[in-house]
Amino acid sequence: MQELGRIYWTRQGLRLAYFAVMVWIAVAVMSALMAKATPGAGAGPSSAAGVLRGMVDGVVAVAALPGVAAVVLGIAAAVVTNRDARRRDPVRRFTRQQRREGMARAGSRCELEAGFGRRCGRLAEHGDHFYPWSKGGSTNLQNFVAACARCNRAKRARIPSPGQQRRMERRRREYLPPSSSLSVGERQPLP
Repeated sequence: MQELGRIYWTRQGLRLAYFAVMVWIAVAVMSALMAKATPGAGAGPSSAAGVLRGMVDGVVAVAALPGVAAVVLGIAAAVVTNRDARRRDPVRRFTRQQRREGMARAGSRCELEAGFGRRCGRLAEHGDHFYPWSKGGSTNLQNFVAACARCNRAKRARIPSPGQQRRMERRRREYLPPSSSLSVGERQPLP
């Protein structure tokens, strides 16, 4: 569980950092353009080409550092994506036996959240990877969750948060025998 939580928070941190850098670039560019557009902001050239060149130079000057930060974050995201692709389980689909066992374990009802941490009450139609296959999730019974079509579409290939994982394991206590494993989610090791 801690590994999936670390992965989730690392990706959330990358997204937040990328968003912050994009805002930084936007604010820097806008402030550079506003400074050039202010009358009397300098006795620069009066030709249109000179004004445009001055604006471009100002934008490049203020956007250089956040631009480098955006490139670094893009490289980090590419490395993470490449590692996910290398982790992918060679088997994409659950076997009939895994599907049968997983559906029986769930009582043929959707195991995903419907809201406020409650279990969805609809009939399960799909066997879903709790930790997404595209992000390196294993194709085994520990990573299998029964899902209705609506919840399966809504979840997509997102990595569940540590809170969602804890709530899933807590919900499983209600319908699984005490001797069975409650843990959910498993990731493939790097080859």
